[in-house]
Amino acid sequence: MIVLKDCNKQYTTDQDKACSPQETVARVRDLLAKKCEGVLAETDQVDTGRLGIPVFVSKCGPAAKAVMPTRKQMGKGASPEQAEASALMELVERFSYFSFWSNEENFVKLTWSEAIEKWPGQVMDISRISCSVDEDIADDDAVRLMDLHKWRFHPAMNIATGEHEYVPLDWFKKLNEFNGSSAGNTFEESISQGGCELVERHVCAVIDRTRPTLPTIDLNSSDDPVFKRLVQCFEKNGITLILKDFSMDYPVPTVGAIAWDGKTFPALSEIVFTAGTAASPLKAAVRAITEVAQLAGDFETSRVYEASGLPKFTDLEQVKWLQEGEIVPLDSLPSVEDGNIYVELMTLAKGLESGGTPLYSVDTRHPDLMVTTNYNFVPGFDFRERTPNRSIGLFVGRILAEDADFGDALEGLDVIEDIYPDSYFLPFFRGLLALRMGDVEYAIEQFDAAEPLQPANEERALAAFYQAYALSQLERWEETVKPLDRAIQLDNDCKEFFNLRGVAHFKAERYAEAAQDFQASLTIDSGTAHDLANLGLCHKFMGNESEALDYLGAALKLDPELEYARAHYDEIKQS
Repeated sequence: MIVLKDCNKQYTTDQDKACSPQETVARVRDLLAKKCEGVLAETDQVDTGRLGIPVFVSKCGPAAKAVMPTRKQMGKGASPEQAEASALMELVERFSYFSFWSNEENFVKLTWSEAIEKWPGQVMDISRISCSVDEDIADDDAVRLMDLHKWRFHPAMNIATGEHEYVPLDWFKKLNEFNGSSAGNTFEESISQGGCELVERHVCAVIDRTRPTLPTIDLNSSDDPVFKRLVQCFEKNGITLILKDFSMDYPVPTVGAIAWDGKTFPALSEIVFTAGTAASPLKAAVRAITEVAQLAGDFETSRVYEASGLPKFTDLEQVKWLQEGEIVPLDSLPSVEDGNIYVELMTLAKGLESGGTPLYSVDTRHPDLMVTTNYNFVPGFDFRERTPNRSIGLFVGRILAEDADFGDALEGLDVIEDIYPDSYFLPFFRGLLALRMGDVEYAIEQFDAAEPLQPANEERALAAFYQAYALSQLERWEETVKPLDRAIQLDNDCKEFFNLRGVAHFKAERYAEAAQDFQASLTIDSGTAHDLANLGLCHKFMGNESEALDYLGAALKLDPELEYARAHYDEIKQS
């Protein structure tokens, strides 16, 4: 149960914390060793040293790998000590988060009406659900939709009011994934960080969609030694760094950061675009700059980062809108800074509550470890990966199509159709349901019918992709290519589209075309062992043995148990 109290800052050099990073690392390492053996394998500094801004990773041990999809976490900070603490706490945050969700004893599974009956007057208002997808819908219809599924209810604290309300927590997980998870030395520190990250993701989503002209922050407007040193790390290496005011009238400041190295881009580096939110403009800027360093691979390692809160730009023409806007000092941004983290948190929470977007938090501490972790959410906040064409019916329909029993799913989709006649998403969901039930031919028909109905390129691309995926299940590889061509033309930022087209070309023995698609997929993010192995096989069959060994070797480094990659690697080495 969350209890909030005064929390005076004991460390303020580059981040605001309740204790020093050295104390955090020592305490958490000790707890992991004594209480959760096998969660942490090691921490390691991974930057090349070129920028002089440290980046650490925490590597998962077998106990963490058993519950987490990720294998390592990155940490940032202006000092090695803070970067290591960040990486370590990121591991604790995610291990606790996924452990929390894997334990069904944490939840009571009920429909909305059943929850109202069980906890009268204690359940979140249904309008919060409508607000979470920015939908103007009658409360009765919203209840009808939320009664089509049994939700995992759990108490969450409304931070502004201090009241605990029962909420359908997996509804917010469906909307936000693990955006909003946080860890800290105290509840106040953890929830403040989580709340700031939610503000960051929201303003980034809005700014990415609207591309407004925003103020540019003067890099010479602060005398803080940490900020000045970080800026100089870029300047002395000839790397362009632009900071923007992304605050958008929210109580806490958000600093957008974009950076590129004209000497190494695009051969050895990428344009890095990210943001940071904190209680003060200075700490928001430090967070944004160190996030750039975390993603950039020192602008010399060919590192490919995966875009999340903001898009990845591949051409400097795409960043011109960020080079516009008046020049403003850093301290012109809003601030809730106080020596007491509790005061900062309450100022943020009450500001959000007054705007109709309250901050909620759930205690997700691991019962053995008991390091403070939370899952935080703000109904009404957005993030870039969520479709702008959203509704309760869209997300409930997706759940029914993906998870519900066949009969319940069919009946539920009929209810959704009654509330949303001729909705664009219903043929798509019927296709998903048919695919799950094994009726692949009907699924292909439904995805084909759904594609022209979709309201935006991304949704049309997804319908085309699923048509291709269904065709691939029947091994109709030649037919698979055309819908994938359409999908990629509509949305060329999705690695799965390129991967599947690469497989289709590979099956047809068009290895050069397959290699181009697998390489395009790896350009979007660093890829999995299978992605690297697929590219290696293409080069093998094209006769490029050196490249094949490089990619197959990289795949085996990621996953030594990948037997087919090992077999082909050994075959080339022995030839």
